[in-house]
Amino acid sequence: MAPLLWTASGGFAALAIASGLGARRRHRRRDPDAVGWVDWPTVQMLSLIGLAVTIGLAFKT
Repeated sequence: MAPLLWTASGGFAALAIASGLGARRRHRRRDPDAVGWVDWPTVQMLSLIGLAVTIGLAFKT
């Protein structure tokens, strides 16, 4: 069970990094009217919460 939780936490960490890069790209865009449909800060916060939960569960087992 623990290897699965560590794998999931790695996925959440990768998603948090990717969403941070997406938020940075969105913040630095040249055309302010070219808005995307993904709310990157929300995706990053949810992935960080998932990361904390899976790491906590992995340490518990």
